[in-house]
Amino acid sequence: MPGITKDKDNFQSLVQALSEKLGPCSGIDSDDVDEKELQQLMQNYVSDESEWSMYAHQSSAHAYTRNLVDKGNGKSNLLILVWSPGKSSPIHDHANAHCIMKILKGSLKETRYAWPTVSRNNAEERPLQSISSTTYEVNQVTYMSDKLGLHRIANPDPNGYAVSLHLYTPPNAAVYGCNVFNEKNGISTHLSGCSVFSEYGVRPGSA
Repeated sequence: MPGITKDKDNFQSLVQALSEKLGPCSGIDSDDVDEKELQQLMQNYVSDESEWSMYAHQSSAHAYTRNLVDKGNGKSNLLILVWSPGKSSPIHDHANAHCIMKILKGSLKETRYAWPTVSRNNAEERPLQSISSTTYEVNQVTYMSDKLGLHRIANPDPNGYAVSLHLYTPPNAAVYGCNVFNEKNGISTHLSGCSVFSEYGVRPGSA
């Protein structure tokens, strides 16, 4: 089982270990890969800003930036997200993919919601039902999938940026997009493939 070694940059060792764990299979929904093993790899890594800061591009013009770290042999997307002070994501699904999130800096509040219960063919609108709210601190790891509902991630700090590492497998949202939901009425809107703010530490046009 691949792991993190002390004679390497531990963050790059984590990236390599995740890619090797996904290997030739089709993602963590395959029988031969356990998503808990991927969670453990991310849990074992102790955040060191000097190791991942090259990927953490921030922008006050955005609620958060999505920065590509690795594509995991085409089986996943590994991203660093930088969250502006006091900002949040929309409520969203995960395009039938798995998401593992680790806090690298600051803290993030996750609010989970039940899927809307009203049929799309029914014009009735209802507010989304919140089912849990959890604040995660540095080095904590959490898992999310569509089977668990919808969620929103927020940076509760009004003054400081937060940074998180996200593993998505398969990388469906990047290819097919995802759905975002209106909290007040449960209506969903499809967003096309999610773009990235930087790739492998480089902003487009800055190389």
